[in-house]
Amino acid sequence: MVFVRKPILMFAAVLSSAPAMAQDISFRSPTGNIHCMIFTGSYTGARCDLSQFKSSYKRPADCDLDFGYAFEVGAQGKGEPLCAGDTVKDPKAVVLDYGHSVSAGGMTCTSAKTGMTCKNRAGHGFTVARAKQKVF
Repeated sequence: MVFVRKPILMFAAVLSSAPAMAQDISFRSPTGNIHCMIFTGSYTGARCDLSQFKSSYKRPADCDLDFGYAFEVGAQGKGEPLCAGDTVKDPKAVVLDYGHSVSAGGMTCTSAKTGMTCKNRAGHGFTVARAKQKVF
């Protein structure tokens, strides 16, 4: 007999261990266009990167790296688009199905057909999708 674990069960195991030990949680949208990570170590925050997108924000003049694909919110303050040269994309990231959320370290991210929304305890954060991105 072969036992097969569904990804959501493995995801639940990762989530249930998050409060006991600080670890980063990596997940992606069902389409694979949005990859996110919740950081729970020395820095607490959430970040999502888009593979394909139409940028809703203008590149700052002082940004010499990639812009428009990455958004982040920390435990304090509002969400923001990033000028970044790295990524949180992980091909092994667990799928966060539409209508489901993941929470850790005071951060909550929710997957929807309209995009991914991540917020801190104060309700600040971002919503990202292929067609539009918004920080709040």
